[in-house]
Formats: sequence, structure tokens, C-alpha cells
Amino acid sequence: MFLCGSFTKKITVKIVTLTLNPALDKSTTTLRLIPEQKLRCTAMKTDAGGGGINVSKGIRKLGGESLAVFPCGGVNGTLLTGILGQEGIDTSVLQVSGETRENISVTETDTNQQFRFTLPGMTLSQEDADRCLRVVEKARPDILVASGSLPPGLPVSYYEQVAAFAKKIGARLILDTSGEALSAAADEGLYLLKPNLAELSALSGVSQLEMDEVDDAARLIIEQGQCEIVVVSLGAQGAMLVTRDLVKHIPAPPVKKQTTVGAGDSMVAGLVWTMSQGKTPVEMVQTGVACGSAATLNRGTDLFDRAEVERLLKWIQQRC
Repeated sequence: MFLCGSFTKKITVKIVTLTLNPALDKSTTTLRLIPEQKLRCTAMKTDAGGGGINVSKGIRKLGGESLAVFPCGGVNGTLLTGILGQEGIDTSVLQVSGETRENISVTETDTNQQFRFTLPGMTLSQEDADRCLRVVEKARPDILVASGSLPPGLPVSYYEQVAAFAKKIGARLILDTSGEALSAAADEGLYLLKPNLAELSALSGVSQLEMDEVDDAARLIIEQGQCEIVVVSLGAQGAMLVTRDLVKHIPAPPVKKQTTVGAGDSMVAGLVWTMSQGKTPVEMVQTGVACGSAATLNRGTDLFDRAEVERLLKWIQQRC
């Protein structure tokens, strides 16, 4: 059984995260959002964000190490890089023209509803994106995590190129994105996919899958050579692990949700960190669900607390 004491084990596998559309994540609270009124808010909290960057942050919280590769520019880019340095996360940054974007989340304390404003990223050229891949190649990763949206300037097929690149350098690619970018990359083939139910439905070419159809749909994706492992994120219901030889539902513990910001990235961090420790796929998804659930307990954009992950992981292990 995968116990929380294993969190102290040293990583023996090189992990690199790739974030092509990084962001400064800013969060605040106010009593209620009311149009055309001056709203009094709490002090703004600023975090480094973007899919792969969040995964690197989560791995760090679990006691692991990774290299975060991303392009950045302007004042926001300098601030983002500085935040990661203060958090002890290794980075390899490609300086580009333009200003790194900001995302803003505002929580109404009166209703606990959260409003998330995602701004467009700076335009990134194919040449600069390819330069990021050359940085990744020099790092010689065993596991490559590509996560988040594609910025303006890149074709929707770019993650397909990343998948081909990962094969060339012998890295296991974990991809967490959506829409056409996800479909294109799956056609090339990768190691692990983490779709939600809607994304799995789209990959399967249907408008909506029922729960009893999830395992067959995921298995078909594996049989078609699109990936080796599918982890279907089911929100409050946990996750479904599907491989060629195994189908297993991993339940999520009941928690009082404060936010969903960073929950998916936290789940990926748990998956990847546990994978790097040589644990089984079931243990991998148990930890991923624990991390994702723990992230919903924190307001703002601060991902999860490791002590909460350990507590929730015990609950999950007792039921699997």
C-alpha cells in the first residue's frame, strides 16, 4: 500500500514540465459582485500559474523536483519567474517579446461563488515554441508534462508536434489540455491522457458519454494507439483509471469545496510524482485524486497543502 511516509522518498526520474501559455494568477474576495458599484476587495494574492508551472509547484509541495520550461516576457514575466525562484522551483525560461498574461479569480464571500477571468496569452511564434522544445531536449527528461492551453500564434496541432518530439527523445509524455489540441496530440500517440468526461466524449466522437460507457471509450482510445493509460477526471466522483489490463474507479473523499482553481493541475502533479517513484497505476491515481481534492480546500490559487493530501490519501486507500 502507498503510505504517506513515501512522500520523503527521493525522485529518481527526471521530470520536465512545459507551459507554453504561462500566467500570473491573481485572486481576491469581495462580499458580492454587483454591476456598476465600487466593490471593496481583500488584498490581491499573486501566484505563478499556467498548467505545467502548476504541476511543477505541486511536485515541489510533495517533496519532489522538476524543471519548469516556459516562455515569458515583460514585467509580469519577471515577476512570475521571481515567484518560482522564491518557491525553490528550478526553471529554464525563454525570454520573448510581449507581456505574460494575467488571470484573475474573484470569490464572493456571501455566496462562495467564484468568478474566473482568463485573459489571452501573448502571441508565441512557432520558432519560439520550438526553442522551448530544444531547452526540454537538453534537459533529457524521463517524463515530460505538457499542460495548459496553447497561446495565440501556435497552430492547434502543436501538441501533436510535442508528442512526436517526446517519442524522439524517449520521454513519456503526459498531456493535459482540451479541444482540438487534445485530439490532434492523441492522434500522434502519447503515454498518459487525463481527460474529463466531456473531453473523453469528444475524443470518442460522441456528444455525451454515460458513466457506464467510460471504460469502453477509454479502452478504445488505448487500443487505437493514442495512449497507454487513460485517467478520466470525474470531479467530485474521483477518477477512472483505464489501461489495457485494468479498469478501476478511484473515489474522491467528501470535502467542503472552496475553489476549483488548480485542482486539475494538482491531480496531474500527484499522478506524475507518484509515477516517478515507480508506484503502480492504482497508487498513482489515488495520489492524484488526493491532490486534486486537497486543492479544492484552499481559496485562491495556492494549490494544495501536503498534510491534507496525506489525510485524504488515507481515506482513499481505505476504500480501494
